[in-house]
Amino acid sequence: MTSKIIERTEIPLTIQQEKMLTSGWGKDSIEKANVEKIIYLSDGLRIEGYLAYPKEQKENEKFPCVIWNRGGAGAKGMIDSFAARGMFGQLASWGYVVFASMYRGSLEGEDRIGGEDVNDVLNLISIADELPFADTTKWGIEGWSRGGLMTYLILQKNHNFKCAVFVGAISDVRMPAKNTPAMTELFKHAFPKEIFDAEMFNRCAVEHANKLAKETNYLLIHGGGDDIISPLQSIEMAKKLYENEINYRLVILEHGTHYLRNHRKEVAALRKHWYEKYLMD
Repeated sequence: MTSKIIERTEIPLTIQQEKMLTSGWGKDSIEKANVEKIIYLSDGLRIEGYLAYPKEQKENEKFPCVIWNRGGAGAKGMIDSFAARGMFGQLASWGYVVFASMYRGSLEGEDRIGGEDVNDVLNLISIADELPFADTTKWGIEGWSRGGLMTYLILQKNHNFKCAVFVGAISDVRMPAKNTPAMTELFKHAFPKEIFDAEMFNRCAVEHANKLAKETNYLLIHGGGDDIISPLQSIEMAKKLYENEINYRLVILEHGTHYLRNHRKEVAALRKHWYEKYLMD
């Protein structure tokens, strides 16, 4: 079988970059993790992404897998190699194999913001079969902002994730699509007026909560001062999870902005605990 990963490149760092990443993400993100930029095939399209994994591995040791979904669309929100080295290096240093897609449009195809690009995330799952150190029986998934929208859509299609983490996630895309100028402009160009409402409904997790994986444990983190994606998005989603008897935890961080920069350590601790609780048993 032909490998779906068609290119793997380790991300080089200068001494100055190492110092900057150590300051932002901790020295373990550099010393205990390998991070590679990859190009892989998804529905025949070449897609950019990242792969990260623990640097130290015992013989035949396997690590749980985590998919990380980025926010934004197109070039906006795309993770560059420098940021990837810190973000994914930190997660890998906790003992996980990390997969992240930059979605179609990064090299080929067109980003549909929750349409066919969902396959670019789902197709990461089969890549894990190519890695002898990946424990493909244990999967977690994480999404920030628009990446949360992607994660909810994936959890309607695949019920094999033991846990999920959402940070500043979109659960009702209709609200930011109509009320947030940047999002309004983004979606207006993505979808013709005659199909706009239908496309938004299809991407609206609060309308399809009954389809979500009930076996998955949901952690919802949101900044209380988020003026880009309202914290009401996570609060309303928590209500839907409760109604559908799905296990969840909701954390609203006081005065937290959309990017939660002033809560970085707290968010990292919450995420790390959630993964340990459900993936390290």
